[in-house]
Amino acid sequence: MHDFPLFLDLHGKDVLVVGGGTVAWRKVQALHKAGAKVRLVAKTLCAEIAASPVDHVAEQFEPKWLDGVWLAIAATDDELVNEAVAEAANARQIWVNVVDQRALCSAIVPAVVERKPVTIAISSDGQAPVLARRLREKLEAEVPQWTGALAALMGRFRDKVASRFAAFSDRRRFWEALLDGDTGQQLAKGDTQAAEVELEALLAGENRRSGWLKLVGAGPGDPDLLTLKALQAIQAADVIVYDRLVSDAVMNLARRDADFISVGKEKGLHSVPQPEIEAILVREAGAGKRVVRLKGGDPFVFGRGGEEVLAARAAGIEVDVVPGITAAAACSARTQVPLTHRGLANQMTLVTGHCQPGGEDANWRALAQPKSTLAIYMGLTQSSHIADELMAGGLAASTPVLVVENGTRPEERRFRTDLGHLADTVEQAQVKSPALLMIGDTVTLYQEAK
Repeated sequence: MHDFPLFLDLHGKDVLVVGGGTVAWRKVQALHKAGAKVRLVAKTLCAEIAASPVDHVAEQFEPKWLDGVWLAIAATDDELVNEAVAEAANARQIWVNVVDQRALCSAIVPAVVERKPVTIAISSDGQAPVLARRLREKLEAEVPQWTGALAALMGRFRDKVASRFAAFSDRRRFWEALLDGDTGQQLAKGDTQAAEVELEALLAGENRRSGWLKLVGAGPGDPDLLTLKALQAIQAADVIVYDRLVSDAVMNLARRDADFISVGKEKGLHSVPQPEIEAILVREAGAGKRVVRLKGGDPFVFGRGGEEVLAARAAGIEVDVVPGITAAAACSARTQVPLTHRGLANQMTLVTGHCQPGGEDANWRALAQPKSTLAIYMGLTQSSHIADELMAGGLAASTPVLVVENGTRPEERRFRTDLGHLADTVEQAQVKSPALLMIGDTVTLYQEAK
């Protein structure tokens, strides 16, 4: 470790910033946020600084401006000025940061994730600041917004907990039990009062942890397309009940100590019947566990999520639904084939090509509408029938079709064809599920990758 990580209390303390551009302005804003008294030395100012109430000295830098300061920051594009600031600060034993010039720095400004009062700082020792910022972006996604509220709540109860538990080991176990409980879920809903009630109950020796159930959309497979809420739910779950279409990349984001229950569904190979899936969800959540029902795409788009919500409600189980990016939206974005486009399609229809045993087939002839995009899920087996019915309904055999297999995943494949040749394309290319059929004039906008 080259640098010693340290947080500085700059409230009410003098800090010097040399430079008047946009980089200097960002430093001034951060310092003001930390409560520092900032003096800025620069001959010229950018518009943002000029409009701010910062203490400004419109002169060239001179060492005298370092008198009494705790920290100096040089943010100019003049290397000689930056060197002068660093040399003068070092001579006075004042910490100095020179933006983008590691060799001149005695202090590094890290990339920061803030969940006040929690602050996470990331440094690469000045070697790779862009990488540090990228890590910050990842942490921004993974650290819930309510983390700060949880830290503040723990701070308010710190004395009570200390008086209740004399031994440090007992206090540690109490706080761990709190973090493993439902307090965070209450804060996520903005219910601080319920969170305090939860903490008071734990302090009184009551084990109030209850289970919950979240139906989470895993999207089409690319883990970067998960919503923040989906990621947080997956990482908090004790039990994950998942489908075949959930990608390994998404599953790898879960806790290693979670219980994984596969209820994978595939046409003709329904490993777990729907009523049994619902019974599993009710059983696990009813036992006080945090359960995520992880579904490919979105839970409410051909995912039978509505049935699982009703089953949970009937059992008195708290249930939340976290939406996911459905295949039609994901494949549209990835292939740059819009679902609607002026002059080509003013409406879109999402439809499944797979009906339940004893169910009714879609009215394909009624769906053969001009200026419309059809996005058909689970339509491979019925592709010949679907094409025939759409053409019987009035769509031309030349109507463009894009078949997207494993959309957004590394193994994605695409096949551009038309309605008259759809079944032959599916057969000759040996297209496998999951695949989406996009049918309509918007497919004319598709361009093969170069």
